[in-house]
This record gives sequence, structure tokens and C-alpha cells, in this order.
Amino acid sequence: MPKKLIILGGGESGVGAAILAKQKGYEVLVSDSGSLKEVYRNELDAAGIEWEEGKHSEEKILAADEIMKSPGIPEKNEMVKKIRRKGIPVISEIELAYRFKGDSKIVAITGSNGKTTTTSLIWHILKTGGLDAALVGNIGESFAKQVAVDPKPVYVVEVSSFQLDDIVDFRADIAVLTNITEDHLDRYDYRFEKYIESKFRIIKNQKAGDYFIYNLDDEVTMKYIDQFNIHSNPLTISMANEKSAAFIRDGNMYVRAGEDFMTMSVFDFTLKGKHNQYNTMAGCLTGTTMEIRKEKIREAVQTFQNLEHRMEYVATIRGVEFINDSKATNLNSTWFALENMDKPTVLILGGVDKGNDYSLLMDMVKEKVKAIICLGKDNKKIHEAFEEVVPVMIDTTSAQEAVVAAFSYSEKGDVVLLSPGCASFDLFKNYEDRGAQFKSAVIDL
Repeated sequence: MPKKLIILGGGESGVGAAILAKQKGYEVLVSDSGSLKEVYRNELDAAGIEWEEGKHSEEKILAADEIMKSPGIPEKNEMVKKIRRKGIPVISEIELAYRFKGDSKIVAITGSNGKTTTTSLIWHILKTGGLDAALVGNIGESFAKQVAVDPKPVYVVEVSSFQLDDIVDFRADIAVLTNITEDHLDRYDYRFEKYIESKFRIIKNQKAGDYFIYNLDDEVTMKYIDQFNIHSNPLTISMANEKSAAFIRDGNMYVRAGEDFMTMSVFDFTLKGKHNQYNTMAGCLTGTTMEIRKEKIREAVQTFQNLEHRMEYVATIRGVEFINDSKATNLNSTWFALENMDKPTVLILGGVDKGNDYSLLMDMVKEKVKAIICLGKDNKKIHEAFEEVVPVMIDTTSAQEAVVAAFSYSEKGDVVLLSPGCASFDLFKNYEDRGAQFKSAVIDL
């Protein structure tokens, strides 16, 4: 009898997992309480996979041998509570993909900020160095589908805390933890420690021959690291500690490569800003650990293109510069964005609040922000936080309205920064849609 696998959620990860599971002989049902995108319906039909939308068939689901839960579905979901009560094993997509990845190596990256940039840079370094690597995971491409359709010898996987929550045996040959800041607290009962535990699950199954790269300068990481058993080889990055595997001194990055060092000027990095120096160190350290040649790592760092929606330059209109940082879905990302601003800034902020403490931004806002344009359905907390320190605060409910308002309060030499610090689901499909609408509105000015 084939094993019955029910997949909750028919998005990218769910459909990818269904395709892999079907290929490996599981009896599969994809169940989504919402509606499936047409492209996913077509994929499932083409693979002969049963699916349902607009409901969860409880009888079928509770008869499953195993459940794969998409990362967007929280534990407080009623169907998930029933599954847990019945004791049916629940796994994530990365766990399923791991089962069938064969001898391939896994480089897994997690963290509150910088993980998408670091993941993309590592992939670029490995590709530049001649490795046949796939870029998958939380970055938007299904890990499971890649394993099913086009298996590779190396997978570079961006991993969220939600995906790590439901791993069993998933193991990274190289695990990278960029940093930990307060994020997604609504999913963790507003207990920061639960979120921290999720992040550290990336090292849960590592062995003596594996590597764990982490940031020696990150306060939260260092405060909690001794609470977790590390069986792999720890490699640290730091701005100043010269005992680290990668560090920066006098404007130069040093990365240990065996007995030797790889060195490079930070001014040659295509990624700018202090936070991106950490991302670049993590990327280069991964490259040396994977035995990529120094000159290829240098080439990759100098040719890497920054990601869309992450500190992306859009246009300069009548002397006003527009920056799209829509991927900043938490306040720490917004803090980093403001840190990079060296001109008077009109900040577009807001969206779905995930338990934000806006006081984190207070010093940066006082120093750099001349106006705040709120972009969201409920902006009350933003007004309460900043109305005493920012002279102009405007509420808007569309990207076009926000851009027009921001432009009207700008003058030559200013920058308009979309760095919302919140999720996008109140007004947009996702952060990409928010960024795309912002860019379109800027071009229409």
C-alpha cells in the first residue's frame, strides 16, 4: 500500500512537494482552504495529482500517514490543531526534499535579515566557481520540485524559521545563520525565545564533518548559542575579531582558506552597506569551505547583482532618488536601509504589523527622516510612535497614492525610500507585488 501524504497549502512549496511525492510513489492529495493559482492547477493535473480548493476534507486529511504543511500555515490553524491531536506526523517541504536528494550537498541559510541576499550571493559564488548548484527554498523556488525535475549535486537553500519548525532529519552540510532579530512574533505566541529556537534548528542534525557559519557580532546569536549542542565545525564572521574565520580590518576583508587568507577590499564589493559586508563575508567563507578558488570568489563578489526589491535603485526624478526596499518586511531590515541613507529621507512605512516595536527605529528616524508616508490599512501604531518627532505623516492605501504623496513632500537632493518594515498582505499579493506597484508608480510620475 502506498503511503498517504496530504499536502496542506497549494502554493510553490506545496505543489513542488506533491510532484516529488507522486514521483516517489506516495498517494498524494493537495488541500488548500483558499483558491489555487491556475498555473498550479495545471501542474497538478499534468502530474495526475488529486487536489481540492476552498476547503479541507477533514476525513481524508485525518486518514493520512503523513502531512506536509506549507510554511504559511500557522499552528493555530484549526485543521493543524486536529492533525496534532491525532498524532499524525507533520513535515515541511525541505524535509521531504532532503529524503530524496541523494548524495547532493546542501548549503542552508537562515536568519532574520540578509538571508535572501546571502543565499543569492553564495549561489552566484558557487556557480562562478564552476559548481552545478540550484538556488531553492524560501527564495521562491521549490526545493522538492528541483529534486524531482532537475536534481543537482549542490542545493543552496534559503530556509525560514517556519520551514525549520517541521524538520526531522533535514541536515545542512554547511549551515549559515546571518543574525537573529525580533520577527514573526505573532507566529510564536510573542515569545522571542521560541523564534530563536526555530532558527537554531538549522544545526539540529549536523555532524562533525559539517560547518556552521554564524555572526560573532550578533548579540542575540551569541547570547543564546551556548544553549544549543553544536556538533559541526563552527566558523565565525566578525567586523573586528581577527580570530574569526572571516573579518574586516582597515577596509579589507580577510577570509581564512586553510592555512592561507583570501583578501579583498570592501570597496570592491558590489553590495554596499555595513550589513552587506556581513553577508559578503558569509558568502566568501562558504565559498572557501566549498573549495572555490580565491580568484573565482573575488570575481563573483565583484559581479553579483543586487536583488530586486532589496535596496533597488528605481529612478531619479527632478533630483529626487527613489529606492525600492519592499523586501524589508521587518523593522530590522528598515533600520539597515535607513542606516545606508546619507540624504534627507521620505520613508514609506507600514502594512501588516507582526508585533513591531517601532522604538527600534526612533534614533534613525530622528536623524534621517523628514516625512513618513504610511502605506497600510491600519497605521495607528506608526502614528503613535513617530508623530512627536516627524513633522509630516500621511496615510495612503495604494502604492500610487504613496509615491505621489512622497514626491510632493520631497525636494531636490532627497531620497524616497520604500522600506515598509511590515508584511504586505493587507493591500498587496506579496512584497514583490508591492515593489512592482511602487516602481510602476515612480515611472508614472
